[in-house]
Amino acid sequence: MAILEILEFPDPRLRTQAKPVAVVDDKLRQLIDDMFETMYDAPGVGLAATQINVHQRLVVIDVSEDKSQPLVFINPEITVLDDELNEYDEGCLSVPGFYETVTRPKRIQVNALDRNGEPFTLEPDGLLAVCIQHELDHLNGKLFVDYVSPVKRDRIRKKLEKQHRSQA
Repeated sequence: MAILEILEFPDPRLRTQAKPVAVVDDKLRQLIDDMFETMYDAPGVGLAATQINVHQRLVVIDVSEDKSQPLVFINPEITVLDDELNEYDEGCLSVPGFYETVTRPKRIQVNALDRNGEPFTLEPDGLLAVCIQHELDHLNGKLFVDYVSPVKRDRIRKKLEKQHRSQA
């Protein structure tokens, strides 16, 4: 397994639309394992392939305290189940050190393939529902900072650009 580089905002590659996964094979399962290792090391609770510059519809998530509930979503699709919304403070491995309140649908259904290519359906709530929506945004080239005002987004971008320059 390997720890992969996580792209950081405002890297334009984070805006790439991910393509559907064509084949679930050992190469993809190795990528999944590397993504989990990267996510746990960061540390985070979710990671989309887009964040590691792999533009396939693949997400890994584990919202458990003890890293015991790894979930894989290949070619995930969301359906909003009702109009009720919830607000959560969200952070992102691609926007390190920043948290903002984001409003998202409370109840969703997600259809996807697991790490073996088997279809499954979930109706998550709470943190898992938020995390799934957040990670699927990545697959569509969207970041949580897109939900905040342009002024806040610009401030975050400038701070991260300054950090990147000082690390170079």
